[in-house]
Amino acid sequence: MFSSPLLLAFPFFLLLCFLLYWAGARHAYTRRPEAENGDPGAFDWHFFVPCRDEEAVVGTTVGRLRADHPAAHVWVIDDDSDDRTGAIVAELAETDRRVHLVRRHRPDARTGKGSALNAAYDELNQFLSPDTDREQVVVCVIDADGQLDPQALARVSGPGGFGDPEIGGVQVSVRMRNTDDARPLAGRGPVRNAFARLLVRMQDMEFSVSNAGMQLLRGRTGSVGLGGNGQFTRLASLDRIAAAERRPWQRGALLEDYELGLHMILNGDRIAHIADTWVSQEGLPHGRRFLTQRTRWAQGNLQCVRYAPRIVSSRHYGGKGVLETLYTFLQPVAHLVTLALCAVMFALLGLTAAEDGPGEAFGGVLSLWPLMLGLAVVSVLPFVLWGPIYRRDRAPGRSLLVSLLWGLALWVYAYHLFPASARGFARMLRGRNGWAKTRRNAEQAGVGPVAVES
Repeated sequence: MFSSPLLLAFPFFLLLCFLLYWAGARHAYTRRPEAENGDPGAFDWHFFVPCRDEEAVVGTTVGRLRADHPAAHVWVIDDDSDDRTGAIVAELAETDRRVHLVRRHRPDARTGKGSALNAAYDELNQFLSPDTDREQVVVCVIDADGQLDPQALARVSGPGGFGDPEIGGVQVSVRMRNTDDARPLAGRGPVRNAFARLLVRMQDMEFSVSNAGMQLLRGRTGSVGLGGNGQFTRLASLDRIAAAERRPWQRGALLEDYELGLHMILNGDRIAHIADTWVSQEGLPHGRRFLTQRTRWAQGNLQCVRYAPRIVSSRHYGGKGVLETLYTFLQPVAHLVTLALCAVMFALLGLTAAEDGPGEAFGGVLSLWPLMLGLAVVSVLPFVLWGPIYRRDRAPGRSLLVSLLWGLALWVYAYHLFPASARGFARMLRGRNGWAKTRRNAEQAGVGPVAVES
C-alpha cells in the first residue's frame, strides 16, 4: 500500500526543503549585523494610510505619525467609509498642513487596497513640484492601526537602506503590540481569552523572528518581499513600475504589497529588509478573523504564481532568487498536495483494513514507528528552536521553559496554513476575489462586515 514512490518521496522532499529554508532563515536572523543609521533629513517622507471605516484607530495613528516624525507628510486615503473616518482626518488636516485627506467615492472606491494607494500616488504627484528629485522622495505604507518605531526613518536611511542608491524599497519588521493584553476578548471566559492570548503571541512570534529570518534570507538571495505595513519605497521606483504596468499597485490583487515587490525587482530595483526597526499592529485574537485573513494571503500567493515565467526569464533575478521565489509561490500548492496525499493514504489504509482486517492495515504503519518518530522530531524541532530566540529579543522576562512551549505552540499554529490554502484555492476556483474589511479589535462586534465577500 505504501510502496508508491510518490507517496514516500514527496513528504521527504518537502521536509528537506523546509529544513534548508529554516536553517538559512535562522542563520540570517541570528548572524545579522546591526543596521546603521543614516540621515533622514536627506529624504522627503510621505506616509500613505489606507482607511475604510477606521474611526476607531485613525486619529491615534495619524497623531503618532505626526508626533514621532514631524517632518513627514501623512496622506490618509478614505475609501468611502461609512463611519467618521473622513471627518476625523479632515479636522486634523484643517490645523496641520502636513496631514492630507484623499477622498474616494463609489463606484471608484472599495475596489481594493491597491486602488486606494494608487489614488494617493496620483495626489502626491500633483502635490510635488515638477523639479522634485523623486529619487529622494520616499513613500511609506502604514496600516490604519500601525505604529512606527520613532527611529525607523533613521534606520531605513542608512547604508543598508536608502543610503544605498540601488535600494528601491525597504521593508521593516512587524510586531504585534497587544501581546501583553490580559483580556483580548472582553466579556469572554478565561479559556477563550487564554486561546486569544496565545493566538496573538504566535502572530508576534511568527512576524518578529520567523518571518524576519525569512526576509533576511531573501536579502541574500535578492528576493525580499514587501509587506502591507511598514513598506518603504522610493517614489522613482514607483514611477518605473507605473511606466511599465500603468500604475504602481495592481487593482484586484489580494497581495498588492508582495506583488509590488515583484514588480520592483523585475524593473531592476533592489529591496532590503531591516530587522532592527519595526512597525507594530494589532494581532488578531479571533480565530475566524485570523483564518479569513490568512485565506486571503494564501489566495493572493496563488495569484502571484502567474509571475513565475517572468521571474525565471528575468535578468534581475539570480538563480538563488528564482529558487526562493518559486518556493514561496508553491507553498500553498505544497499544502494542497500534502492534503491530497494524506487523503489518498487514509483512503488506501481504509481499503486495506476493509479487505485484510485492521491488524494487517495498521500493523504495517506501526512497524514504521521509529521512522515516524524521527520525522516528528525533525519536523517539530525547528519551530521549538525559534522559542529561545524570540524570548531573547521580544520577551526577556519570560523563562526558557515558557519560550520552548511557545516554540511547540508555533508548530501547532503553523498548521493553519493547510485550511487557509485549501480555502484560498477553492475561492479561486469559484472566481471569488472580493473581501470585506478585517474588523479592528477596538470596533464593536456588530459594526461592518468581516467575513469574506461573495
